Amino acid sequence: MMSGESESTESELLLPLETLLAAGIQIGTKIKTKHMEPFIYKVRPDGLFILDIAKTCQRIRLAAKFLARFEPPEKIVVASTKLYARVPILKFCELTGATPIVGRFLPGLFTNPFLKDYMEPEVVLVSDPDADEQAVREASMIGIPVVALCDTDNLFQDIDLVIPTNNKGRRALAMVFWLLAREFLRAKGLIPPDGDPPLRVEDFEARPEGF
Repeated sequence: MMSGESESTESELLLPLETLLAAGIQIGTKIKTKHMEPFIYKVRPDGLFILDIAKTCQRIRLAAKFLARFEPPEKIVVASTKLYARVPILKFCELTGATPIVGRFLPGLFTNPFLKDYMEPEVVLVSDPDADEQAVREASMIGIPVVALCDTDNLFQDIDLVIPTNNKGRRALAMVFWLLAREFLRAKGLIPPDGDPPLRVEDFEARPEGF
């Protein structure tokens, strides 16, 4: 067994364990839903639930390969109303060609063809199914899959593919979206199988003073 937040071997991880732990992608909340139980490794003495990092890495790989199937990449919509997810999403879309929606999600964006900014995505990725409930609901209404970053307090209603992770922290969001971009580019053959994107994890991190 590993000494970190996982029962799996180092080879299953997308980066060294220490790097992933430092980003805090394993840190959950003090709330645990039934849906998230399979992804929880342990509970800390302070009551915080800790996610299994190996399972997070496995789902990032799976989600990236799934998203890489959609052509053109503009048909992938990445949405979030959360402040700390804006920079990671914009950088992810810059590298992958996906379409970002950051800030307020206009009701009817996927369902009302009379709206000026009406979209017809083929898949939606959200940073938090609770905060991005409108995007998730409309994606479900038009019958397209939803990929979601889910913390220990999230439910899976209308979610097709879950990435278990800390979806609240600045560094965690930067790391997860950077890894998603890297695995997406690898899956598309746009960088070598062991290659990294031209942007660093730090480039994905929101800066409070920048808002």
